[in-house]
Amino acid sequence: MPSGVLRQHHLHGNNCGLKRLPKKIYEAELARLHVQLARLQRYIRVRKKKVVVLFEGRDAAGKGGTIKRITQPLNPRVCRVVALDKPTSREATQWYFQRYSTHLPADGEMVLFDRSWYNRAGVERVMGFCTDAEYREFLRTCPVYEEMLIRSGIKLLKYWFSVSAEEQERRFQRRINDPKRRWKISQMDLESRARWVDYSKAKDQMLLYTDTPQSPWYVVDANDKRRARLNCISHLLTQIPYEKIEPQPVEMPALQPDRGYDRPPMDTQHFVPDLYASAYAS
Repeated sequence: MPSGVLRQHHLHGNNCGLKRLPKKIYEAELARLHVQLARLQRYIRVRKKKVVVLFEGRDAAGKGGTIKRITQPLNPRVCRVVALDKPTSREATQWYFQRYSTHLPADGEMVLFDRSWYNRAGVERVMGFCTDAEYREFLRTCPVYEEMLIRSGIKLLKYWFSVSAEEQERRFQRRINDPKRRWKISQMDLESRARWVDYSKAKDQMLLYTDTPQSPWYVVDANDKRRARLNCISHLLTQIPYEKIEPQPVEMPALQPDRGYDRPPMDTQHFVPDLYASAYAS
């Protein structure tokens, strides 16, 4: 659980009129959580656990930013991110869950899905990319599929990032006006904005069928990105009863003696120009 002043922010939702979480508090708490994530990673690797975390929600809800903060202190060989593009013509003819199943973890791995098989219950449903029969089949079989994953030994966590219409518009406008963020917004994002109510209906229907006791949905209030990131990471850590496993002691070896080895002249190598050398000149 958060400590000190952060606990007061943690106990109240964004609808209570709280201001944005101060950067100083956010960075201090994120650093603490990063230590815990590193311990969780060691536990997953040593105990050969398999973890899958799904991140869903409206466009610009902050899923990607949260995933980035989770992976920041972790080994990409242990914690992988899966963000699939639209299916190929071949994948479109496969069993729907097939292309997602190939990315499931082996022993000692954690996989974070930046959008997942729930595309069928969201964008595919709203945009008409699937038939009514395919949609109904998904709602019927998805809980069965997830139960199979859980029975196989996978720890499955599902997070829905909830953002208000006003906050989504603010973030969209920021992306449109910022050259560094312009790539983040697509025509599909704008179309989803126009179909806000349709997405709300699709999300409610999705939760009705797939929020099960074995595989519940956890909703993250994402109107404040900083608070959303900390709350999501904190919750994730509570859902896996990891133990602190001390790493093996590390002892630096002595350098190998060169025994008269002559290295090639420096002028035979191609160096990247040091454009910033003058910044450190006295």
